[in-house]
Amino acid sequence: MKRLASLIFALLMVILTTSNLYAQVEELDAYWDEVGKTVSEGDFDGYAALYHPDGVLIFEGQGTTMPVSQALEGWEPGFTSTKNGEMSAGVTFRFSKRLNDSTTAFEKGIFRYAFTPTGGEETVQYVHFEALMVKKDGWKMLMEYQQTMATPEEWAEME
Repeated sequence: MKRLASLIFALLMVILTTSNLYAQVEELDAYWDEVGKTVSEGDFDGYAALYHPDGVLIFEGQGTTMPVSQALEGWEPGFTSTKNGEMSAGVTFRFSKRLNDSTTAFEKGIFRYAFTPTGGEETVQYVHFEALMVKKDGWKMLMEYQQTMATPEEWAEME
């Protein structure tokens, strides 16, 4: 009987842990959906708010790091152009690895960023990336590591 009670307790712990992990993944999915929404709407302030104030951006291709605040300064004109209807933009994400608990997360995958100037041709970039996130007043990205360019075939394989 004692063994059965221990087995039931262990099973309940697995169920509770699994349901907590699913809840975190749902929250993280909502975070990435919000990233996409802010990009497509040209909502610079909303986008900036998704990063931790001490966030770091790593550009492997350029061999450099910088505070996210500095990167945001460079990205702001694109948000303004999107908001003003001078271009359209969008970003979507696919993941190859997702590790998290209730307050921290590591996400790895590829993002697809596309933009089209009004009357122009669409430009699409696929980028391997990793993100470290913390949950403080909602999920905030603490580190964004943009690695190498990905291919459309790699993107398709992650579907």
